[in-house]
Amino acid sequence: MQALLNAIAQMALTDDAQRVFHGRGGMYPGCEQWSLDWFAPVWVLTSFKRVTDEELAQCHRALEARWQVLAPNQPLNWVFQSRVTGEAETRLMAGSVPEPHVVTEQGARYIVHVMRGQNHGLFLDMANGREWLKNHAQHENVLNLFAYTCAFSVVALQGGAAQVVNLDMSQGALAIGQQNHRLNDLPAKARFLGHDVFKTWGKINKMGPYGVVVIDPPSYQKGSFIATKDYIKLIRRLPDLLEPQGHVLLCLNAPELDTQFLHSQVTEAAPSLRFVERLANPAAFVDVSPEKSLKVLHYQNA
Repeated sequence: MQALLNAIAQMALTDDAQRVFHGRGGMYPGCEQWSLDWFAPVWVLTSFKRVTDEELAQCHRALEARWQVLAPNQPLNWVFQSRVTGEAETRLMAGSVPEPHVVTEQGARYIVHVMRGQNHGLFLDMANGREWLKNHAQHENVLNLFAYTCAFSVVALQGGAAQVVNLDMSQGALAIGQQNHRLNDLPAKARFLGHDVFKTWGKINKMGPYGVVVIDPPSYQKGSFIATKDYIKLIRRLPDLLEPQGHVLLCLNAPELDTQFLHSQVTEAAPSLRFVERLANPAAFVDVSPEKSLKVLHYQNA
């Protein structure tokens, strides 16, 4: 775990939420189990394998030593989450977690919840996708599928979107999304639909067409979405949902599925779409095997 300890010893203090150490990218042999995130004012350390008390003590000493340099008059707040297969446990290791816990990213504010659940309310690896949408949303009608806590909607409206339609099966996630909109003093141009996308096409079509569509589904969620069989159903709808020259972001975070999986599905189900680019992931998420990392593909309608 020396690479993790080295990263802690060298890390800087920033205002924005971000990943500090990404062992899962395979760039640090022996540290593949570790990730460290900054959700100001809290550090969140995650392990995907079992750890010993001594390993956690080492991390605490490293965090404490660096914090004394970065913010000597402030308390150290850090949380440990164990993500061993079949288990998930989160522990407050030092300090406290604010409630509500609000973080920033590129001028936007978001509510996060690092002490409950495996997901914290903001996916840090999607920062570049959010920046892209903010820069492409002006005057557009935007459809945000699998909206979760609606971070894409927040940046779309900050970028001047005419309207955003957010759709997610989780009413709880959408409720946080509505809080995120209020937190950013955004105009009332967003809709929040707590529905199953596959049973809501009529309503989705009625509010279209869309200048931008964002599809960011779970790779595998039993009873909701399985990428290998369900993604193509979404792609098949895109030509009818999109305006001429409309844009779509196809997102996929499944190590076992590469970019060619999405390219092949587009070729089969929506050949009118033209591939433009794959968005780069944030530098902190560098991966020894890029095809295993998050894939965000930008296509444009004919």
